[in-house]
Amino acid sequence: MPAEKLSQPRLGQLGAYPFERLKRLFEGHKPNPELVHIDAGAGEPRLPLPAFTKELLNRHLDGFSRYPTTRGGDELRQAIAAWLMRRYDLQYVDPVTQVLSANGTREALFAVAHALVNPEACCGNGKKPYVLMPNPMYQIYLGAAITSGAAPYLMPCTRENGFAPELDAVPDDVWADTAMVYVCSPSNPTGWIADAGYYSRLLELADKHDFYVLADECYSEIYWDTPPVGLLGVARSLGREDFSRCLVFNSLSKRSALPGLRSGLIAGDAELISRFAKLRSYTGPATPIPLQMVAAAAWSDETHVQKHLEIYRQSLAAFFDAYAQGSPPAGSFFVWLPVEDEEMFAVAAFEQQAVTVLPGSYLGATDRDGSNSGAGYIRAALINGPEKAAELALRLKAVRV
Repeated sequence: MPAEKLSQPRLGQLGAYPFERLKRLFEGHKPNPELVHIDAGAGEPRLPLPAFTKELLNRHLDGFSRYPTTRGGDELRQAIAAWLMRRYDLQYVDPVTQVLSANGTREALFAVAHALVNPEACCGNGKKPYVLMPNPMYQIYLGAAITSGAAPYLMPCTRENGFAPELDAVPDDVWADTAMVYVCSPSNPTGWIADAGYYSRLLELADKHDFYVLADECYSEIYWDTPPVGLLGVARSLGREDFSRCLVFNSLSKRSALPGLRSGLIAGDAELISRFAKLRSYTGPATPIPLQMVAAAAWSDETHVQKHLEIYRQSLAAFFDAYAQGSPPAGSFFVWLPVEDEEMFAVAAFEQQAVTVLPGSYLGATDRDGSNSGAGYIRAALINGPEKAAELALRLKAVRV
């Protein structure tokens, strides 16, 4: 059979995922055997499980004998809707029409582009519709845009612009052909946070140019000072009680330090939820019922979230006290540190200090001018508590390239 019949050209446009690239980078290199390895490469929280987790799992084990619904059970969606109303001062969120459960948010953030992007609706002369995203970014956005038949449009986030994806830097002809925009707030990897004015301006552009706004808010409960605003909260303040054009994504992976639970939410515009639910009825994995019961409890409890937040704040403070330069990000548990050459630094940190960090360019993509906004940085995750955060800082300071 001819090779072209065996390949998927859109999939072929994707590079290796960042952690596969890191694995290849480290081939042939060994960590310093005299030190205990610190893995600061992945954003996988390593904090104690919420106290109710084991008891609820044991109580609902018989749920593994039943198929769960893709949309999520009533109890879980009600808990999600109630949390959204409390957290963002919303008048009402309908758990039936405005909420979906997700197996984490990676799958949801990827699949949503396939539900909302029509690659044939735009734009004349064989052009593809645009999907806008920050650069650097969570690489799922890039993969979603490409495989859905859209053209990724990168919004450089640099030290010079405060790591904000600048809306006014996007030309009108790009806005006119835009299908949807990914916003990550607080940002992975830079820690930038969108304010109400940013979301308001974006919604104004969405109405003018007919596109959708997708807010990845997975780090919403990890912040240095003030709780971040959310897209749905800003929409309500503008009188958009139906959250038109808006979808938000959040997860228990970061908020509750339950990455292995694979439980997240999708909420917003009921019409977009309906379209996405139809796609997910074919492709979306359903969260097992016992895990849904744990998730419902986690969305309903703030005590463990506040404990985690305090640990993250202590970790950030300990890191920057020891590192003696820079300051904590506004949001997330990542530090985004400038270096001369990010790949050389990552290898040196691994060999000399038994530390794994992620080169920033692996979280970016080559832009229109040939640059990668992630180049010249490394990302380190503070996920092991304050003591390890301080040790990580000292080890990174000792790296010699």
